[in-house]
Amino acid sequence: MNIRRAMEKDLPRIDELLSQVLMVHHNARPDLFKANCRKYTDEELLEIIRDDQRPIFAAADENDVLMGYAFCVIQQHLNDNILTDIRTLYIDDLCVDENLRGKHIGKALYEYVVAWARERDFYNVTLNVWEGNDSAKKFYEACGLGVQKTGMELIL
Repeated sequence: MNIRRAMEKDLPRIDELLSQVLMVHHNARPDLFKANCRKYTDEELLEIIRDDQRPIFAAADENDVLMGYAFCVIQQHLNDNILTDIRTLYIDDLCVDENLRGKHIGKALYEYVVAWARERDFYNVTLNVWEGNDSAKKFYEACGLGVQKTGMELIL
C-alpha cells in the first residue's frame, strides 16, 4: 500500500467512496442526509485536490487504485478573541472501501495523517463522528482519540 496525496485521476474512485460514506450517514440519519446524491461536484473535488490547505491523502494498492482516503482541513484561529492560535488538522472524512475493511487500511491512513501533522508541528488532530456510526466511533477510540466536545440536538 502506498499513501500519497490524491490526484485528479483519482476522481472517479473518490466519488465511489464518497457515495459509500453518504449511505452510512443516510442509513443512520435519513432525516439529515439525502441518499444517492453527491457531496461535491467534479469541479469542487478538483479544487480541493489542488488546495494545500485541504489535503486529501489516498491509500492506493499496487496498481495505484484507491482503497481509501482521508480528507483533511488545516484550521487555525489567528488573533481570535477567545481561541488560542494552535494549528489543528481536522479530518473531515476518512473512508476505506466497504469491501476492503478489516485489512488495517484505515489505521494506516489515520497513522499517516497523524505523522504528517506531527512533522509539521500541528497541535492536534480532530474529527467528528455522527451518532449511529458505531463502527467508526469504535475505530477512532481504538486509535486513541477521545472526546473533545459533544454536539447535542432536540428534534422538534
